[in-house]
Amino acid sequence: MSLLQQPSRPVSSFARLRRPGRPDGGRPGGRPRPVRELLLIAVLFTIYKLGRLLANDRVGEAFGNAHRIWDVERALDLPNELHVQHGLLHSQFLVHVANCYYAYVHFPAMALFLLWIYLRRPSHYRWIRRVLVALTGGALALHLLVPLAPPRMLPATGLIDTAARFGPSVYGSPQHDTMANQYAAMPSLHIGWAAIIAVGLIVTCRTRWRWLWLLHPVATVAVVVGTANHYWMDGIVVLALLAVAVLLLRPPEPARPGRAAGGTRAPAGTTAEPEPS
Repeated sequence: MSLLQQPSRPVSSFARLRRPGRPDGGRPGGRPRPVRELLLIAVLFTIYKLGRLLANDRVGEAFGNAHRIWDVERALDLPNELHVQHGLLHSQFLVHVANCYYAYVHFPAMALFLLWIYLRRPSHYRWIRRVLVALTGGALALHLLVPLAPPRMLPATGLIDTAARFGPSVYGSPQHDTMANQYAAMPSLHIGWAAIIAVGLIVTCRTRWRWLWLLHPVATVAVVVGTANHYWMDGIVVLALLAVAVLLLRPPEPARPGRAAGGTRAPAGTTAEPEPS
């Protein structure tokens, strides 16, 4: 029997379903290696922290920009941040809760969100990581280009530093604080990261209650303004940056019936693997 006449061998269902491998050992759109992701996050975070500290010695410029931002907000007839803070000051308990929210929710919430989406929505994890890097990188560029003293440092605002007055406070004296750049108020990554969490959970969850995740960025806006850590403009700018990032970095399309993950047509007799709910 010639080679042309040899019967074709049956292809196993496992072979039919296999797709080209990836260097990280996962399928296209699948979960990347955890050690690689942890190292990447650690390197990016270190670069971000070092980059912020480069603007520490531009104090005069930071206060000049603060006066200009305050004047622009009044010219635009934006609500005065004092009204939000006065609402908090009616209750020492509310002030303490707001200070704790500012101090203890920002980083842990993002860490838990990244862990959840890595484990439960691996097809969306890379998209979220790209959006997070793009937003944080853009914010770092603005921190360096436009150093800005927060409203709690600007006497003209009439706002007080609620964290220093009532506690807990995450900042020391700006002259001796080597861990954070306190003149990097523009834009607010507290608001930006909270918005990323809300967007990511709304996109990846199917429950009708998923829109309640918007309460997290809404609460964050109230907290950062009421505690005098940010101006309204800090939130407006970071949300504009996030909108651009989401428009340029589109989320992966959900797998449709009859198509395998990654957009390829599933072989006959098989169905696309549904994403876990």
